[in-house]
Amino acid sequence: MESLVRFRAPGYEGFGVREGDTVYETESLLAAARGRAHRLRDVKLLAPCAPSKIVCVGRNYVDHAKELGNPVPEEPLIFLKPPSSLIGDGEPVVAPRLSQNVHFEGELALVMGRRARKLREEEAWAHVLGFTCANDVTARDLQRKDGQWTRGKGFDTFCPCGPEILRRPDVAFAQLRVRTLLDGEVKQDAPVTDMIFSVPRILAYITAFLTLEPGDLVLTGTPAGVGPMRPGQTVTVEIAGLGRLSNPVVAEEEESGC
Repeated sequence: MESLVRFRAPGYEGFGVREGDTVYETESLLAAARGRAHRLRDVKLLAPCAPSKIVCVGRNYVDHAKELGNPVPEEPLIFLKPPSSLIGDGEPVVAPRLSQNVHFEGELALVMGRRARKLREEEAWAHVLGFTCANDVTARDLQRKDGQWTRGKGFDTFCPCGPEILRRPDVAFAQLRVRTLLDGEVKQDAPVTDMIFSVPRILAYITAFLTLEPGDLVLTGTPAGVGPMRPGQTVTVEIAGLGRLSNPVVAEEEESGC
């Protein structure tokens, strides 16, 4: 099965299509024509898209809302993460000195394939290019302190994503299951069918006020089981059929003066 990737190779950094152990260059995430071929072992996979925006849904699983003592929302709870928070598989999540309580939040992510504005629910799926794994890393103490989520969700490296995109027609959505492991121990495990708000509902709600562009990333919420991750640990988000996203956690280094 083919997958869509973004990768770095000698003399090249950009998008591609992976077929088995071979990666072919493409002009964009949506381009069909293939260019030079590279062996998979010779390339570095990056975050698989380069979104203009990262739109996220909070509290989209009942048990997760309850575990943090929050009410279940009556409509999708939307927030943004900056594109500067995006990293790929294998890249380190940097635990900032400003926070003492950094949490993992494994999620299914959608990658948009068409420009979307004021979608009706019945047309939403046609605008989704595919799916990938994501981790909505959160400085929980700062999220609670600030009362809004920009700082707690927005640090550099706080949106691991990847390693690749599986096209929507090739994925049986209802069979997907989000699992998050911390140093190999399962912490989160739930089917995406447990979401409070469906993908069509989410996309219709978002695009009523915001235009989604091709390549934009939509994180669909995290199930129960979130918790702290510390420097020296490794967090892995795996969704059967989509792959495994694994990132080590490191401490922020002190900047030396000039």
